[in-house]
Formats: sequence, structure tokens, C-alpha cells
Amino acid sequence: MLDMKRRQFITLLGGAAVPWPLAAWAQQPVKIYRIGFLTAGSGGSPLQQEFAAALGALGYQENRNVLIERRYAAGDLTRLVDLAHDLVRAGVDVIVTEATPAAVAAKEATARIPIVMATSGDPVASGLIASLARPGGNVTGSATLSPELDRKRLELLRELVPSARRIAFFGNNLNSGEQIGFRGIQAAAAEIGIEAIFINATLPATFEMAFTTMTSRGADVAVVSPTPTNIEALSQIVGSATRYRLPAVYGTREFADAGGLISYGANRLALSRRAATFVDRILKGAAPANLPVEQPTKFDLVVNVKAAKAIGLDIPLTLIARADEVIE
Repeated sequence: MLDMKRRQFITLLGGAAVPWPLAAWAQQPVKIYRIGFLTAGSGGSPLQQEFAAALGALGYQENRNVLIERRYAAGDLTRLVDLAHDLVRAGVDVIVTEATPAAVAAKEATARIPIVMATSGDPVASGLIASLARPGGNVTGSATLSPELDRKRLELLRELVPSARRIAFFGNNLNSGEQIGFRGIQAAAAEIGIEAIFINATLPATFEMAFTTMTSRGADVAVVSPTPTNIEALSQIVGSATRYRLPAVYGTREFADAGGLISYGANRLALSRRAATFVDRILKGAAPANLPVEQPTKFDLVVNVKAAKAIGLDIPLTLIARADEVIE
């Protein structure tokens, strides 16, 4: 009788113990990560949407286990540092930046919080990292090395307009990445006897005047960088280039899709997806100092034949043959 009661007690104790760990496990709070997103743009963009989607594929669902704190400078680069400090005060776990000025501002605001460059030009020349292979600080991500790309874009314009003697760089003089890119173009242009001029274009309200200035200064061709502000105003920029009959090469295919003459550059949406991978690795414990900065391995050349006809330009068949895509 005593043995039977002992067995009943043990059985009861064991049965009562089973649901306790399950209940405790079910009540464990979900870890919520905070990610800052800093850009000179003025609102949501396909790049940001792609980034959020890529995070979701990695198991980070916005408003469930991750919160994304977005800060927009709306084209005013002078606001970026204050916005970066705002993200630091918000206690984010990592900051994702779009374009070089945002990365520079984020690094100025913090040496502690990891920074992932979704897009950037030359982070070494910009002072963001020590080297591509060993970033060394709190910054990592992707770099398109714009100076090399800008040289290639100059070569494309030279092929399109062999008689060109003056090239205009459509940029913002507050953007260190564009300043570096312009110096690269300036050096490459000098080697082939072409003058390069920098045309300051800060906000969309100044873009029309920028094209007037390019024309008055005798620019034969132009280069337009894929900054967030320029991409948001791509229809305006492409329209002005067409009206002024100014052959221009752009840094991303969105411009060619919108009627621009030619584009050459990396796939920005693919870079945003890679940014999500960097964030995932950092949230799992990786140090940005030990994550090599990646470079795109493929650059797309898109030629818009319709745009060429609109400005009375014949595109060489050799260039069309090399294009990854031709828009008729």
C-alpha cells in the first residue's frame, strides 16, 4: 500500500512537471532588434523596400522582432549628422546607410554602433575604413568604388560623342563621394585631352539652373551620379538632359528606364539585399571590423536607343552589341 502511494505521488509529480518548462518557454519574450536606416533621400524607396524584404527572408519581420528607425535628410546633406545622432539616442543595434554622406555622418555620430553601408563610393578614400579586406572600425558593407566606374562612364561618353571636349559632372559639392568621383573623372579626362567641370546641383530646385550652366559653359556631355536625391528626381533630370540635347551617362539603370540615354553601374537593389546579410551577421555577433567590404562583380550597361533618337544621336553598333540591355 505504501509503495502504491509512493508510485502515485511520483507519477503525479512527474505529470505536473511536464507542462511547466513548456509554459515558461512560451512566455519567453521575443528579442526585438532596432535597426537605423539613414539616407539623404526624402522617403521610402525601392532600395529600402528591398532591404526590408531581404531582412524578412532572414527571419527579421518588421514590427514583430525588428523595428526599423528611418531617418530622411530630404536632400539636405547638412542634416545627416543630426539625424545620425538621433539614431544613436534611439539605441539602435546597427545603422544602415545609403550613399557615402550618410555613412560619413553615421561614423561621426558613433564609433560604437556597427554601421553597414548599403551603397557607397570609395570608403577608403572617404576615410570610412582602413581597407576593403580589413575595415578595422565599426563600418562595413558594400562599395562600388565610384572613381573607377566614373572613368568607365567617361569612356562610354567618349565612344558616344568622339568630338566631346568638355564633360560636366552633375554633383553636390557637399558630397565627399561625388568630389572623389569628380577628381577621378578629371584625371581621366586630362589624359585624353578633355576638360572636366563640376556643376553644383544640390536640390531639385537647382537642377534646371544646373543644366543651364552646363550649356552656357559649353559642356558636350555629362555624368550624373546615382545619389538618393538624384534618383528621386530622375524624371526631372532625364527630361532636362533631353530638352538641352545633352548626352549623359547615369550611374544606375533606373535613369535609362526613365528615358535616360545610357547607364552603367551596379544593381543597387542587389546591394540592398547584401546589406541585410551584413546586418544579420552583425546581430548574430560578428564584428564589422572583421567583415570585409564587398564590391559588386557585375555592372550593367543599359542603352536607350529611343533616348538617343530624341537628341539626334546615333549609338555605335559596337556599343549596342556590348550592352546588357537595349531599350528600343
